[in-house]
Amino acid sequence: MGFQRGGDSVFTRTMEYLRDHGVFLQKIGEMETRCPACGSRGLVIEDYLYDMPGVGRVILSTGKCRFCGYRYTDVRVAEAKEPRRIIYRVEGLEDLNALVIRASTATIRIPEIGAEMKPGPAAQGFITTIEGVLHMFRDVLEFLCRDRKDRVCAEKLEWLNRAIDGKEEFTLIIEDPDGVSVIKGKSKEPVIELLR
Repeated sequence: MGFQRGGDSVFTRTMEYLRDHGVFLQKIGEMETRCPACGSRGLVIEDYLYDMPGVGRVILSTGKCRFCGYRYTDVRVAEAKEPRRIIYRVEGLEDLNALVIRASTATIRIPEIGAEMKPGPAAQGFITTIEGVLHMFRDVLEFLCRDRKDRVCAEKLEWLNRAIDGKEEFTLIIEDPDGVSVIKGKSKEPVIELLR
Protein backbone atom coordinates (compact mmCIF):
# COMPACT_ATOMS: atom_id res chain seq x y z
CA MET A 1 0.00 0.00 0.00
CA GLY A 2 1.03 3.61 -0.08
CA PHE A 3 2.05 5.64 -3.07
CA GLN A 4 2.73 3.96 -6.38
CA ARG A 5 2.73 4.89 -10.02
CA GLY A 6 0.63 2.94 -12.50
CA GLY A 7 -0.35 -0.73 -12.07
CA ASP A 8 -2.79 -2.07 -9.52
CA SER A 9 -1.75 -2.25 -5.90
CA VAL A 10 -2.71 -5.14 -3.63
CA PHE A 11 -4.78 -2.59 -1.70
CA THR A 12 -6.76 -1.55 -4.80
CA ARG A 13 -7.37 -5.19 -5.76
CA THR A 14 -8.47 -5.91 -2.17
CA MET A 15 -10.92 -2.98 -2.26
CA GLU A 16 -12.34 -4.27 -5.55
CA TYR A 17 -12.60 -7.81 -4.16
CA LEU A 18 -14.45 -6.59 -1.06
CA ARG A 19 -16.90 -4.60 -3.18
CA ASP A 20 -17.41 -7.50 -5.63
CA HIS A 21 -18.12 -9.95 -2.79
CA GLY A 22 -20.73 -7.87 -1.02
CA VAL A 23 -18.59 -6.58 1.83
CA PHE A 24 -20.14 -3.32 2.91
CA LEU A 25 -17.80 -0.36 2.55
CA GLN A 26 -19.39 2.96 3.41
CA LYS A 27 -17.95 5.80 1.35
CA ILE A 28 -17.38 8.66 3.78
CA GLY A 29 -15.50 11.18 1.70
CA GLU A 30 -13.82 12.21 -1.53
CA MET A 31 -11.34 14.95 -2.29
CA GLU A 32 -9.19 16.10 -5.14
CA THR A 33 -5.63 17.20 -4.42
CA ARG A 34 -2.26 17.80 -6.06
CA CYS A 35 -0.53 14.67 -7.37
CA PRO A 36 2.94 14.15 -5.86
CA ALA A 37 4.14 12.50 -9.10
CA CYS A 38 3.07 14.90 -11.86
CA GLY A 39 2.12 18.02 -9.86
CA SER A 40 -1.34 18.35 -11.43
CA ARG A 41 -4.45 18.80 -9.35
CA GLY A 42 -5.84 15.45 -10.43
CA LEU A 43 -5.34 13.01 -7.56
CA VAL A 44 -8.83 11.95 -6.46
CA ILE A 45 -8.85 10.23 -3.05
CA GLU A 46 -11.86 8.32 -1.71
CA ASP A 47 -12.27 7.29 1.94
CA TYR A 48 -14.30 4.24 2.98
CA LEU A 49 -15.37 3.06 6.42
CA TYR A 50 -15.23 -0.68 7.08
CA ASP A 51 -16.13 -2.57 10.27
CA MET A 52 -13.27 -5.07 10.44
CA PRO A 53 -14.04 -8.16 12.55
CA GLY A 54 -11.88 -8.28 15.69
CA VAL A 55 -10.45 -4.80 15.09
CA GLY A 56 -13.34 -2.38 14.78
CA ARG A 57 -13.93 0.42 12.32
CA VAL A 58 -11.09 1.22 9.91
CA ILE A 59 -10.79 3.87 7.23
CA LEU A 60 -9.51 2.64 3.87
CA SER A 61 -8.30 5.38 1.51
CA THR A 62 -7.57 4.92 -2.16
CA GLY A 63 -6.78 7.42 -4.88
CA LYS A 64 -5.65 7.70 -8.48
CA CYS A 65 -4.38 10.64 -10.52
CA ARG A 66 -6.53 11.34 -13.55
CA PHE A 67 -3.48 12.54 -15.49
CA CYS A 68 -0.56 10.21 -14.80
CA GLY A 69 -2.14 7.16 -13.12
CA TYR A 70 -0.29 7.62 -9.84
CA ARG A 71 -1.98 5.71 -7.00
CA TYR A 72 -2.32 6.39 -3.30
CA THR A 73 -3.56 4.07 -0.56
CA ASP A 74 -3.70 4.22 3.23
CA VAL A 75 -5.41 2.47 6.12
CA ARG A 76 -5.98 3.51 9.72
CA VAL A 77 -8.22 2.69 12.65
CA ALA A 78 -11.19 5.09 12.67
CA GLU A 79 -11.19 5.93 16.36
CA ALA A 80 -8.00 7.75 17.27
CA LYS A 81 -6.61 7.12 20.72
CA GLU A 82 -3.82 8.73 22.69
CA PRO A 83 -0.26 8.46 21.34
CA ARG A 84 0.91 4.97 22.20
CA ARG A 85 3.51 2.27 21.98
CA ILE A 86 2.25 -1.23 21.13
CA ILE A 87 4.57 -4.06 22.18
CA TYR A 88 3.97 -7.58 20.91
CA ARG A 89 6.24 -10.45 21.90
CA VAL A 90 6.57 -13.08 19.16
CA GLU A 91 7.28 -16.49 20.69
CA GLY A 92 6.23 -18.93 17.97
CA LEU A 93 4.69 -19.55 14.57
CA GLU A 94 1.14 -18.67 15.68
CA ASP A 95 2.28 -15.18 16.71
CA LEU A 96 3.48 -14.50 13.15
CA ASN A 97 -0.19 -14.52 12.09
CA ALA A 98 -1.13 -11.60 14.36
CA LEU A 99 -2.78 -8.81 12.37
CA VAL A 100 -0.88 -5.53 12.04
CA ILE A 101 -2.56 -2.26 11.05
CA ARG A 102 0.17 0.35 10.72
CA ALA A 103 -0.86 3.97 10.23
CA SER A 104 1.33 6.06 7.96
CA THR A 105 2.40 8.13 10.99
CA ALA A 106 3.70 5.14 12.99
CA THR A 107 7.21 3.75 13.48
CA ILE A 108 7.79 -0.02 13.60
CA ARG A 109 10.82 -1.45 15.41
CA ILE A 110 12.37 -4.86 15.91
CA PRO A 111 14.98 -4.11 18.61
CA GLU A 112 16.69 -7.51 18.42
CA ILE A 113 18.26 -6.56 15.08
CA GLY A 114 18.03 -2.78 15.25
CA ALA A 115 15.44 -2.66 12.43
CA GLU A 116 13.21 0.38 12.14
CA MET A 117 10.53 1.54 9.67
CA LYS A 118 9.94 5.27 10.17
CA PRO A 119 7.22 7.48 8.71
CA GLY A 120 8.15 10.01 6.07
CA PRO A 121 6.50 12.16 3.39
CA ALA A 122 5.46 9.10 1.35
CA ALA A 123 4.97 6.74 4.30
CA GLN A 124 2.53 3.91 3.82
CA GLY A 125 -0.28 2.76 6.01
CA PHE A 126 -0.95 -0.95 5.62
CA ILE A 127 -2.72 -4.06 6.85
CA THR A 128 -0.62 -7.22 7.04
CA THR A 129 0.56 -9.82 9.55
CA ILE A 130 3.71 -9.84 11.66
CA GLU A 131 5.15 -12.26 9.10
CA GLY A 132 4.31 -9.69 6.39
CA VAL A 133 6.20 -7.02 8.35
CA LEU A 134 9.23 -9.34 8.52
CA HIS A 135 9.06 -9.80 4.74
CA MET A 136 8.99 -6.01 4.28
CA PHE A 137 12.11 -5.62 6.42
CA ARG A 138 13.82 -8.50 4.57
CA ASP A 139 13.00 -7.00 1.15
CA VAL A 140 14.51 -3.64 2.13
CA LEU A 141 17.58 -5.25 3.69
CA GLU A 142 18.14 -7.44 0.61
CA PHE A 143 18.04 -4.29 -1.53
CA LEU A 144 20.43 -2.38 0.75
CA CYS A 145 22.84 -5.30 1.03
CA ARG A 146 22.81 -6.44 -2.62
CA ASP A 147 26.21 -4.95 -3.46
CA ARG A 148 27.79 -5.47 -0.05
CA LYS A 149 29.64 -8.57 1.12
CA ASP A 150 29.33 -7.47 4.70
CA ARG A 151 28.97 -9.90 7.63
CA VAL A 152 26.40 -7.68 9.43
CA CYS A 153 24.07 -7.71 6.40
CA ALA A 154 24.37 -11.48 6.05
CA GLU A 155 23.69 -12.03 9.77
CA LYS A 156 20.60 -9.80 9.78
CA LEU A 157 19.21 -11.49 6.65
CA GLU A 158 19.79 -14.92 8.20
CA TRP A 159 18.06 -13.75 11.39
CA LEU A 160 15.05 -12.43 9.43
CA ASN A 161 14.75 -15.71 7.52
CA ARG A 162 14.82 -17.69 10.80
CA ALA A 163 12.21 -15.29 12.27
CA ILE A 164 9.95 -15.77 9.22
CA ASP A 165 10.25 -19.53 9.77
CA GLY A 166 9.24 -19.09 13.43
CA LYS A 167 12.70 -19.98 14.75
CA GLU A 168 13.46 -16.65 16.47
CA GLU A 169 11.68 -15.00 19.36
CA PHE A 170 11.50 -11.22 19.11
CA THR A 171 9.56 -8.08 19.98
CA LEU A 172 7.60 -6.02 17.45
CA ILE A 173 7.03 -2.44 18.61
CA ILE A 174 4.78 0.15 16.98
CA GLU A 175 5.01 3.75 18.18
CA ASP A 176 2.06 5.74 16.91
CA PRO A 177 1.63 9.44 17.75
CA ASP A 178 -1.97 9.32 16.45
CA GLY A 179 -2.91 6.13 18.32
CA VAL A 180 -4.54 4.52 15.28
CA SER A 181 -2.28 1.49 14.74
CA VAL A 182 -3.15 -2.00 16.03
CA ILE A 183 -1.60 -5.41 16.60
CA LYS A 184 -4.27 -8.09 17.07
CA GLY A 185 -3.23 -11.63 17.96
CA LYS A 186 -5.49 -14.67 18.27
CA SER A 187 -4.20 -15.99 21.58
CA LYS A 188 -2.75 -12.93 23.30
CA GLU A 189 -2.98 -9.17 23.42
CA PRO A 190 -0.09 -6.73 23.07
CA VAL A 191 1.20 -4.51 25.85
CA ILE A 192 0.11 -0.90 25.27
CA GLU A 193 1.97 2.03 26.81
CA LEU A 194 0.92 5.66 26.48
CA LEU A 195 3.53 7.96 24.95
CA ARG A 196 4.04 11.27 26.67
